[in-house]
Amino acid sequence: MLLSMTGFGESRREAEGLKISVEIRSVNNRYLKLNTRLTEPYQGIESDVEAVLRERLHRGTINVSVRVERQRSADEYQLNIVALEAYRRQIEQLEGRWHIAENVPLTQLLLLPGVVQENAPATFDIRHDWPLIRETLKEAIERLCQMRLAEGQAMAKDLKVNRTAIAEHLAGIQQRAPRVVEAYRDRLQERVQKLLSKLGVELDPGDLIREVSVFAERSDISEEIVRLSSHLEQFEKTVNLPKSSGRKLDFLTQEMVRETNTIGSKANDLEITRHVVDIKAAIERIREMVQNVE
Repeated sequence: MLLSMTGFGESRREAEGLKISVEIRSVNNRYLKLNTRLTEPYQGIESDVEAVLRERLHRGTINVSVRVERQRSADEYQLNIVALEAYRRQIEQLEGRWHIAENVPLTQLLLLPGVVQENAPATFDIRHDWPLIRETLKEAIERLCQMRLAEGQAMAKDLKVNRTAIAEHLAGIQQRAPRVVEAYRDRLQERVQKLLSKLGVELDPGDLIREVSVFAERSDISEEIVRLSSHLEQFEKTVNLPKSSGRKLDFLTQEMVRETNTIGSKANDLEITRHVVDIKAAIERIREMVQNVE
């Protein structure tokens, strides 16, 4: 069960005089990197937030925003009577000077700067609010994980398609490999005989056998084929594991690249080279996807 490292989750809740909003965004990263932003004065629970995130998330850059708003009580507001009276006197003076009969409503006076003052909120224990914040956070994480799972399932299908393509090309290489030495022997024998016939010299079969043996040893790709086949089997098993294993898939992909490059450099054959080019293209598609697997 693969999990993508890219996703988004959010949750909102209002209860107990609190309005809580949590947003989580994740992108790929080789390790787990947590970036948290919390409303003041809730920075004190940052370690608790990170602990909850680490329970479900293991790789990726995780950006978390936790906003908490407390409902203000009436005791936290106070009318500045002095300022209100000063405004009223000045307005009355203007009304008399300009001969205006219209009175300014009290509601308009209350909107003037300094009329309504906010007192410092009473102290409160942020630990008391943590259970509700934690539940909101877990809900956002769950939605993030659902999105990551859906993307991971789509990636798993694509990875299997490319893995199958590599296996098919590898089978073609395996079938072609024994013929490479035979083709080289025939070409070498033909060229040498044409050259020696002009000089009137016969070809020593022993010399031909030694030359072909050296070529066969240099171009032997049987071990690379076996190892690449093994990597493909492990890759498929890892994709089907119940736990997402992006790092192991990344390692296997690097090993597949290594074996494919060796096959391409050792096998002096056009048909095998074509298979190698197609295998490299499929591995590159796999590598790009694996970079985003948790």
